[in-house]
Amino acid sequence: MNKVLFNFHDLVLMMTALQCLLFAVLLVVTNTYKFTSTYFLAAFLLAHTFIPLNEMSLWGEAFKFTARAHWPTMYFFGGYAYYLDALLLYFCVKSLLFRDFQLRWRDLWHLLPLCVYALFMWQVYYRLSFAQRLWLIDSETFVYSASYIVADVACKWLRVGYIVACLVILARYKKLLKSTHSNIEKVETHWITVVVIGFGGVMSLELLLSLAKMMSLLENPNVQIFETLGLIGYYALFILVNLLVYTGIRHFASFTSVGKKPPINATLSDQLLNPELARAIDQKMRDDKLYRPTDITLDHLADALDVSSRDLSMIINRHFSVNFYEFINRYRVAEAQQLLRSSEKRDRTITDIYLAVGFNSKSVFNTFFKKIVGVTPSQYRKEGDGAGSKVRP
Repeated sequence: MNKVLFNFHDLVLMMTALQCLLFAVLLVVTNTYKFTSTYFLAAFLLAHTFIPLNEMSLWGEAFKFTARAHWPTMYFFGGYAYYLDALLLYFCVKSLLFRDFQLRWRDLWHLLPLCVYALFMWQVYYRLSFAQRLWLIDSETFVYSASYIVADVACKWLRVGYIVACLVILARYKKLLKSTHSNIEKVETHWITVVVIGFGGVMSLELLLSLAKMMSLLENPNVQIFETLGLIGYYALFILVNLLVYTGIRHFASFTSVGKKPPINATLSDQLLNPELARAIDQKMRDDKLYRPTDITLDHLADALDVSSRDLSMIINRHFSVNFYEFINRYRVAEAQQLLRSSEKRDRTITDIYLAVGFNSKSVFNTFFKKIVGVTPSQYRKEGDGAGSKVRP
């Protein structure tokens, strides 16, 4: 008699596992430039190959009985991936954002929870006889035991913690980006933020499921809640894996990374503390209009001024009290004011003007202009010289 091995939910899990495996292999094979972030992404996907299989083995309507009958010694093996996936995503994001990222010996501490879990599983499960282990999985006594559920909750909290860490370094990256780039709008960070928040949502949902199981220790379990939360997580994970691979292939190779520390020299020389040098830089910026290139960076400007990037960054922060992003765009706004007031430029549109001075986004231009001048560019043009005084960065 034919017996159904998979239901539809199991098929979604199976497709997720297969996709993760295939995409992981694809990323490794096509990683021509040996990007570290791509290897971490592949490892993250590989971890997610085991997670759906583990879910099927534990909760699959029919597959769990097949797993118990044929692979009892491998039972719970996929659970170790829960201690690696969020960690690998964290390192993936970190290596993508910071070009000077490198693994250090101290990073081995991140594996401590995995080792603790391995010792826990050895103590409560693997050291038992085969017959005892078989009884634990057949009766599902172990997966609903207090020790296993507490360990599961701790694991799920750990994963959410890594998601929070990813969001923290994303915020730090955006701040550092303003220290080296004049047009940060071209750097697309929304996709990686969406991916991190998406996986954070799935992991938070799984944490909620684990907490519900913990509450069930105190009262009769509501199996329907468990099934609903679990199924939502399965389908969300399937969608996120596809989104992650699509964005990873599209953006990883061309992503703009920064240094983990602001390019400011720790030892300040007397020359760099001399206001005369700052005035000379200011004059050269105005005379040569070095701020006009749309994609000018700290390194490019430092070359044009014949100073080091670290020294220039220190001067901008120390003498002008702004970051590089604001430093460049203040000069652009100052020239835009001149052009908007000029009777000879009355036929030029505001778009022509903001593009001419180096902006590549109307919204950014309007925001900066209003922040510095106090009115919008169109209002400033209508009101004439009385709208505000000339801005000096």
